[in-house]
Amino acid sequence: MMDPKKRTLHWAFLQRENAADQRSYGEVFNSFHELEPDYLEHYTTTLERRAWLVGPVALASKDAATRGARDGPLPDADGSKQWLDTKPEGSVVYVSFGTLSHFSQPERRELARGLDLSGKNFVRVIRGVDFEESEWMPDGFAELMARGDRGFIIRGWAPQMLILSHPAVGGFVTHCGWTSTLEAVSTGVPMVTWPRYADQFYNEKLVAELLKVGIGVGSVDYASKLETRRVIGGEVIAAIGRVMGDGEDAEAIREKVKELGEKARRAVAKGGSSYNDVGRLVDELMARRSSVNG
Repeated sequence: MMDPKKRTLHWAFLQRENAADQRSYGEVFNSFHELEPDYLEHYTTTLERRAWLVGPVALASKDAATRGARDGPLPDADGSKQWLDTKPEGSVVYVSFGTLSHFSQPERRELARGLDLSGKNFVRVIRGVDFEESEWMPDGFAELMARGDRGFIIRGWAPQMLILSHPAVGGFVTHCGWTSTLEAVSTGVPMVTWPRYADQFYNEKLVAELLKVGIGVGSVDYASKLETRRVIGGEVIAAIGRVMGDGEDAEAIREKVKELGEKARRAVAKGGSSYNDVGRLVDELMARRSSVNG
């Protein structure tokens, strides 16, 4: 539960943000019309706010997948691709929780146990310090990672779009950050959702309940550094099975996210909804500038 003082500060921040929104000419969103049409309709019609949806921006550059966040090409990029090239189509689960998520040792252990017992190949992104803390690893997991036959480990920032775009990847265990959610949709990869805080729980509802392109592991509480076990390995195994299995439900999820991926690519192509919104935004700003200067 959030500290009362922090809650007051957070509420004040939201009020200032809302006031700034009301004063602005409009807002630009990294999204696309076909992903959330009802929200766009509510925003523009009910709230009477201007909005331009210009995403997914991850599809804007063909080289974006191979570039690092800050330091140029990544040493693990080629290694991960080479490893994925050896795996069958749709057989690998990609596991990444962004740069800010914190996991307790019991949670990290349960995640590792779930990956081990799922029987799936996996690419896991972890912090270097976490990798050295062998006490959270289930028996045999260090050896499993060391062999590299079922698992590939990336320390630090990963070439996420490169990995998600690979045909061997059939599922994505994610914290539901908006960028990661859009990248999964853009590449047509179904999600296993494990939200931690902030908007991630709302993003999970969009993914799992409205779009129906993912399955949750049962995370319902805001995460903190003081947390104890929240999700068990069995829930991770079950969710991975439900998006990467052979059943009708899994097939339906894969078909839906594949369709969304195609819509995302069409949105940023010439004549698509995001392409047109960029043009509309430029035209409106130029017209506004002319009227102010004229």
